[in-house]
Amino acid sequence: MFNKKETKIDTDFDKFDTLIGLNTSFVGDLNAKGSIRLDGQIKGKVNVEGHLFIGENALVEADIVTSSLIVSGKVTGNIEAQSFVRITSNGKVKGDITVKTLVIDEDAFFEGNCKMLNSTEVSE
Repeated sequence: MFNKKETKIDTDFDKFDTLIGLNTSFVGDLNAKGSIRLDGQIKGKVNVEGHLFIGENALVEADIVTSSLIVSGKVTGNIEAQSFVRITSNGKVKGDITVKTLVIDEDAFFEGNCKMLNSTEVSE
């Protein structure tokens, strides 16, 4: 009935420029460039010029602006991504998403609205 198109997400998460560890909590605005992995707790705003990975044990209560995002933990807040957002089977997102490509794995949780951007909106 539906034609399934395989979406390959080509992101190298083997190397991270910044790691916020499991036992770390942060309140405020986080501004960063490069590849970031979050495993701790964050409240505030997250702005990453690059790739953002939210680990399984992470708890993020923040609005997020990034190039691309993979969520394996819990996010409460709005997400704006230029390229893609993937919510893995362990991921939970409560908030609105604005993105070009959205991938939601089986057993993932998403509660909110999604606005899909076309290529002209991304380049503006």
